[in-house]
Amino acid sequence: MNGTTAVITGGTRGIGRAVAERFAENGATVVIGARDGGEVTETVGALETRLESATEGDGGNVSENESVSVPGTAAGVRTDVRDEYDVERLVETASRAGTSSGIDTVVAAAGVYHGDPGRTPIDQESYTRFDDHAGINGRGVFATIREAIPHLNDGARVLVPTGVVASEAKSGYGSYAVSKAVAEAVVRGFAADTEYTVGCLDPGQVATELTDGAGRDPDDVAPMFVWAATDAPEAELDGGVLGLREWKNATR
Repeated sequence: MNGTTAVITGGTRGIGRAVAERFAENGATVVIGARDGGEVTETVGALETRLESATEGDGGNVSENESVSVPGTAAGVRTDVRDEYDVERLVETASRAGTSSGIDTVVAAAGVYHGDPGRTPIDQESYTRFDDHAGINGRGVFATIREAIPHLNDGARVLVPTGVVASEAKSGYGSYAVSKAVAEAVVRGFAADTEYTVGCLDPGQVATELTDGAGRDPDDVAPMFVWAATDAPEAELDGGVLGLREWKNATR
């Protein structure tokens, strides 16, 4: 990912933060967005420290023909994905952050889950929770992709984390499942209507605040996003959903 620019919403926690770290370690200029400005500042500082350590430790012997990743850089913008003007400011900042203009990768990882996973039946869902799930997990994905489109470079890829609840009936996931289904429909729409590769990634259950810490470590699935941003088959990713099986089969 040397020399590329990536913008990541939800980049201060969970999957978003792990992906930001992995992208930057692989040479990308990473610009993160999240609602809490303090968390954005803290995460960017932690990323910069991590990258400085990687640079200082990169003194090993490298053969003439060996491809290496030079650690990238990190920046951040306080961003509420429910506000398209916040998102516009984020992507405009990202488009100017790299060594060349434009954006090469978008990861729309901002998300929210109100309630206990698996214990929020939709017939008991409040209108407030429904609206916030839809606003962040659905409309937020739409705003992120829509605002990024004018800044995308040729060959750019847009990645949206998803899960099985978006397409299968699972008891107890309420309007969260509805919002993830909306996000997948948004992805299919952009894949059909634009020349860019826009797809979903299903990393399975990941240990984040949304899952009460149950599942895989985000660091363990972050490489899946590097693969999707660089090597995943375009025809399979565009408008589709790639999961752990596809990633592991391709990289074993």
